Amino acid sequence: NYNQRQINKLMPLVREANHWYEEYNSLKEEDFPKKTQEFKDRIAQWTSLDQLLPEAFGLVKQACKRLVGKEIEVRGQQLVWDMVPYDVQLLWGIVLHKGIISEMKTGEGKTLVAVAPVYLNALEGKGVHVVTVNDYLASRDSDWMKYVYNFLGLTVGCVTKQVSLQKRREMYECDITYVE
Repeated sequence: NYNQRQINKLMPLVREANHWYEEYNSLKEEDFPKKTQEFKDRIAQWTSLDQLLPEAFGLVKQACKRLVGKEIEVRGQQLVWDMVPYDVQLLWGIVLHKGIISEMKTGEGKTLVAVAPVYLNALEGKGVHVVTVNDYLASRDSDWMKYVYNFLGLTVGCVTKQVSLQKRREMYECDITYVE
């Protein structure tokens, strides 16, 4: 059917991202922000986001793996990071990056799916806004996913109704800003 043909067209990108994920096993923690800068430099020299997608998605997946088992704090609650994107989540991330309309059910990992395409698009240095349906989700998701973005060398902000005008300006200066 049509949907399966579309998935089949995108699966080589998922396989290539997984190839890079394996390649990045040898990176040290301090290499991740350097790799982000390398990607930014390549974009400045006319490498397209689509060309960079498999490498960037592989790096995000590797960053998530490196965080597994680390204690994090999300909205005042202590958690242990336990998320590494599955192939289907990488596939959804590619779909999101390409601007294709899709639907995911509650619990399928939309928050994690968005990380790779948001990271990829943030590499252009124009700022990426992640729009959520309410202040709670903007605050929670920025608090939660900042661990991956920070590991990769990017900054994260959050704008909710309670944020002052001065603080909003500061938040919008971040590489990635979550908003309602």
